[in-house]
Amino acid sequence: MQAVDIFSGAGGMSVGAALAGIDVKYAIENDPHAAATYRLNHPETVVLNQDIRKVGISDLPDLSDEPLILFGGPPCQGFSTSNQKTRTANNENNWLFLEYMRFVKALEPEWVVFENVKGLKETEGGVFLRSIQDSFKKLNYKTSTFILNATEYGVPQKRERLFVIGSKKGKVLDKPLIKHSKVVTVDEAIGDLPFLENGASINILPYRTHAHSEFSELMRGGLSSCANHLITRNAQHILARYPHVPQGGNWENIPDELMLNYADKSRCHTGIYHRLYSDRPSIVVGNFRKNMLIHPWQHRGLSIREAARLQSFPDHYEFQGTIGFQQQQVGNAVPPLLAQAVFQHITMSI
Repeated sequence: MQAVDIFSGAGGMSVGAALAGIDVKYAIENDPHAAATYRLNHPETVVLNQDIRKVGISDLPDLSDEPLILFGGPPCQGFSTSNQKTRTANNENNWLFLEYMRFVKALEPEWVVFENVKGLKETEGGVFLRSIQDSFKKLNYKTSTFILNATEYGVPQKRERLFVIGSKKGKVLDKPLIKHSKVVTVDEAIGDLPFLENGASINILPYRTHAHSEFSELMRGGLSSCANHLITRNAQHILARYPHVPQGGNWENIPDELMLNYADKSRCHTGIYHRLYSDRPSIVVGNFRKNMLIHPWQHRGLSIREAARLQSFPDHYEFQGTIGFQQQQVGNAVPPLLAQAVFQHITMSI
């Protein structure tokens, strides 16, 4: 099958599609840094670094007669449960799904995969999800809607995503079968990566140990080194907080005298200064500045590569741009192994 990836970001869904044997012909992404990452890692795909509202179907001339999948997820920050300010119908980004529907109407793909945060189901009483489902129905697609937990599909992270899968031929899909009864832990995911210091800036480094789990072996793919070992340089007053936080702890474990720059530290959410458990999956890898996840053994934040591992990006996948842009790309991505399970579910139903 062939595919078009819209709102592609750094390409997490496309990695999953490729693993499922799907040929991604085009990707559309407005952010230049995410588009650069996509282009580097998917040289066979034509990347259109443009605002999707300015892209027409004539810009996709090389689609063949093969069955087509259209997939992607419009910007999800407006639907996230962590966003209580613009999680309303007044946020214009919350209406970008209409651009998705424009492409569905024009391309008439056999399958559509619409991905977003679980909060889409709750925003404005579910009005956006119902609008999406109704839009697919008007275009003669039968939809199946799931909320999938990435840990059940081999991803070392508790991350729930909503998928609406539409079939032009009226097929209804059950939830993809859970692939892994045993979860992958943080230690199994990142334990072979190099120990790093606060503010680490050497991009490419060798592995610290052998691949000590099936997951790390899968991510390494036979490599002896990999890139993106970059860490935000935190100020000393932030570093002083880290030793007080045990695995599974967060800002509540930090003495009040070390949190004086917070007007009301009790208003911090649970992800701030959260130290990951080594023997459990990670909590959600999201916005690095808001979550401020702490390495399970070292007194520092996560590197780009460690976060990418927790998202299930293979180690050959290199992120582009400054460290801030790389962090944003990783945090916004769909875990590739979760996407692979969704696409394999579709291809096996044909």
